[in-house]
Amino acid sequence: MGNLMDARHPEHANAQNQTKDEYVNHQMGQHSNFYKHIYHVLYTINDFLLGLWFFIGSIFFYFDSLKTWGVTLFVLASLQFVIKPTIRLVHEFHAKNHYRNEYDEQQID
Repeated sequence: MGNLMDARHPEHANAQNQTKDEYVNHQMGQHSNFYKHIYHVLYTINDFLLGLWFFIGSIFFYFDSLKTWGVTLFVLASLQFVIKPTIRLVHEFHAKNHYRNEYDEQQID
């Protein structure tokens, strides 16, 4: 019965034979497309808004009465450049923590 379970869920078998870091790295390589998709959507929305702010800010720069708003949009877009790697780091952090906890739970079983 144990071999049947291992054949259907090879990651469970590996947890017993790998160190925690090996297990986490393996699982990160097999990371669910569902979670990747969520973060990919966030990343894409951020990129879209970043481009939109720069585009609108550039148009505002042609009009003296809107230059202040244009600069404000440039600053907002520049801030979003910081958000881009933050999204990637948060995703990596959450995924690794999930797989570390999963490894620990499997060691108890």
